[in-house]
Amino acid sequence: MSANTYGDISQRTAAYAMIDMLECVRAVTILAMLGATKAIPRNKAETVKFRRRIPFDAVTTPLQEGVTPTARTIRFEDVTVSLLQWGEVVVITDKIADLSEDPVLREAVDECGENAGRTLEQIIWGVVRGGTSVFYSNGAARNQVNTPITLTRQRAVTRYLKSMKAKKFTKILAPSPNIATRPIEAAYIAVGHTDLESDIRNMTGFVPVAQYGTRQPMSEYEIGSVEDVRYILSPDLGSLPNAGGAINGMVSTGGANANVYPIVFFGMDAFGTTPLKTSKGSDGKGNQPIVPTVINPDTRDKSDVLGQRGYVGWKTWFNAVRLNETWMARVEVAASALS
Repeated sequence: MSANTYGDISQRTAAYAMIDMLECVRAVTILAMLGATKAIPRNKAETVKFRRRIPFDAVTTPLQEGVTPTARTIRFEDVTVSLLQWGEVVVITDKIADLSEDPVLREAVDECGENAGRTLEQIIWGVVRGGTSVFYSNGAARNQVNTPITLTRQRAVTRYLKSMKAKKFTKILAPSPNIATRPIEAAYIAVGHTDLESDIRNMTGFVPVAQYGTRQPMSEYEIGSVEDVRYILSPDLGSLPNAGGAINGMVSTGGANANVYPIVFFGMDAFGTTPLKTSKGSDGKGNQPIVPTVINPDTRDKSDVLGQRGYVGWKTWFNAVRLNETWMARVEVAASALS
């Protein structure tokens, strides 16, 4: 008899819970699509190394007749990151399960799935918005910022990325529970909060997703593009309340200063993520980094003799790391007030 792997529910129900949770994760996840992913097999290591080649300098001396040039050696450098464990548990009593008119178990599964995605998104956001390459919409410091994003500022960022030889995105992680990629048209990607949508749409040359034609959006949260930058916005990529300059008609959280909104521009492979492959997916491969657990009320054991409690939860091993500081840039801007 095969053993159940997710709490006390059958394998079929466990698989259904897994699918539901990952559907919810996809609904709130943006940044996880954009990083270089290095999934780690179980029982291998806690620390992960991203390894990259150090490029050669250009040759500046011509060859001399009959003289063999000095041989070079290929050099590499490592960027390391340690996995951290994350998770949460929701408790459901037998009384709620027996008497409530709401589908509590299903709602708990959905909520845990959404919060798993939100958690991973915040982990990545905390890492990438701490990058060292910073621009300001105006002024020379965060406490002076009180104007919105402009085409001129975007061009300053893309010129910097190009001078640092940051590669444009040509593929991203596919919107699937499995770890895979799909191609896109070459572009830099910018992410930020949804409060910035009006200002971005007002930028000269903005092309909304509805006018892409045969070009496909990367995400349902993509709003459009300006020149060679595609903008993806999420309500989870928050602002720094009252951290800017005088309000100046900008959004403020009840203070005298404008909120500061980071917009992070990425080249390909600017940052990486490290999920742990902990369980097998429908393809038989270990591609499911989030493990859900469901224990129904009425499950009796010596810690709950009457079966009065049930649980829904999830856990994962995950972390993110900046791989190339000069292939990403943060622009700190304000958002125009609309009222």
